[in-house]
Amino acid sequence: MISLPKIEKIISALANEKSKPLQHHMVGVEKESLRVASDGTLAKTVHPEALGSALTHPYITTDFSEALLEFVTPPQINSAQAIEFLEDIHRYVYANIGDELLWCASMPCIVRGDTDIPLAYYGSSNIGRMKTIYRKGLGYRYGRFMQVISGVHFNYSLGEPFWEWYSQYLGNTESMQDFRSQHYMGLIRNFLRLAWIIPYLFGTSPAVCKTFATGDTHNLERFDDNTLFAPYATSLRMGDIGYQNNQEAKIGVKACYDNVTQYVLSLWRAVTTEYAPYKNIGVKNNGEHLQLNANILQIENEYYTTMRPKPQSIGDDMPLAALKQKGVQYVELRSLDVDIFENTGVSTKQFCFIEALMLFCLFNDSPLIQTNQWQMIDGNEINVAHQGRHPDLELNDLGKNRKLKEWGIELCEQMQSVCGLLDEQCVTNVYGSALQEQIEKFQNPEMCPSALLLEEMRENRESFVDLVRRYAIKKKNYFMQETMDEKRLKQFEKIAQDSIIEQERLETADDLSLDEYIASYYAQLGDLI
Repeated sequence: MISLPKIEKIISALANEKSKPLQHHMVGVEKESLRVASDGTLAKTVHPEALGSALTHPYITTDFSEALLEFVTPPQINSAQAIEFLEDIHRYVYANIGDELLWCASMPCIVRGDTDIPLAYYGSSNIGRMKTIYRKGLGYRYGRFMQVISGVHFNYSLGEPFWEWYSQYLGNTESMQDFRSQHYMGLIRNFLRLAWIIPYLFGTSPAVCKTFATGDTHNLERFDDNTLFAPYATSLRMGDIGYQNNQEAKIGVKACYDNVTQYVLSLWRAVTTEYAPYKNIGVKNNGEHLQLNANILQIENEYYTTMRPKPQSIGDDMPLAALKQKGVQYVELRSLDVDIFENTGVSTKQFCFIEALMLFCLFNDSPLIQTNQWQMIDGNEINVAHQGRHPDLELNDLGKNRKLKEWGIELCEQMQSVCGLLDEQCVTNVYGSALQEQIEKFQNPEMCPSALLLEEMRENRESFVDLVRRYAIKKKNYFMQETMDEKRLKQFEKIAQDSIIEQERLETADDLSLDEYIASYYAQLGDLI
């Protein structure tokens, strides 16, 4: 995969470019957190009105459950500013949820069965009802437990000054949209080959509440009366007890990352191909929707993957249609755990390392992923999720077994020139510092956040729930003590009010029945082939 002479030539050319095109990039964050009661159980309250409409608020919404908040930052010029905006969202939310806490770990709090998890409600508009039906379908297909696992998504794009420079440097003759999409897809292919590095370095879910892993369908060990864990795990969220699209793999449906056309076509097949077990659930029962359809995927967002190519949203258009029309405009990394040790669940150094890794993947040759390589890619990620800190763990590097530690250090050493270039063009030293921190984790696995979490549980003789609850209280106190900027507070209050008005407008503007609306949404699939 790696062709260092090519990447070094690109870096050298960029270093000599006075316009510093790499400084033009955008970073966004999507972060999920469960609302919980003070005793660590799932909150049963509805989405607080002061937070606005979960359907139309641009920054504060819900995911699967009414209790699963999702915070979305607008694109920012660097990671530090994205995290600063995320901090303000936290301050605003904490001020409006009463005695409730935000669960600050990826694996859920105390949950007593599927019926304990309320579906997210988005009002009576067609689009709002469709979103709830989709979530109901997820519950029938995978169980509601899996849907209340929280995560962090890191959104990244390079600016037009970079793409113009890169296009000229490579002598591109395609349209800028096709050129950009081609290279974003190459970035994704290379990143998927190295996807195991994310759970190793940043995984923070080596343990779970025993209410999450019931029965004997797992290989977890007993930590205490209330906690199960895996001794060398990094991210059980990314392991085989987390959310997986096992059905797609079983029947041979896998997203294709050769190019945008093939990616859209592969997911089109999944959204239009009926699957017998889902047909058995039924689409309706006595006139009530159980799911949107009986196909492998209800919509393309159901497909779980480490990284997605993304277009800018176009109203209520189907994302696949927007991707075909506008091409790839940014990439979304989806495999990050919520970091319990950070106030917002993320850190600037974490994001800077990921940005450097993305550029490392972009600047290297990126051959197509062969069908027989998916077992290697998925297997590496699962093995690291469950055994990443095992001193003898070996991974599959294109058929060759390699020690994780050796491979990780080698990758970091190869990334040094990328980090140096970013520090120079962005006038900072955070990229090199972030890289050094990750090298130290490969050298000393006990420095990984997954190891630190287990160590703290042992030292304090705390269950997983007790530790996370303690941190959740600590974080709430931190944000409640921090005064929010008055101008930003007024902005958030107005956005919340405006979002409620917009939801009401949507509810009164519907001129189709729900079935007609759903049919018109899927009619867009006809334009994709």
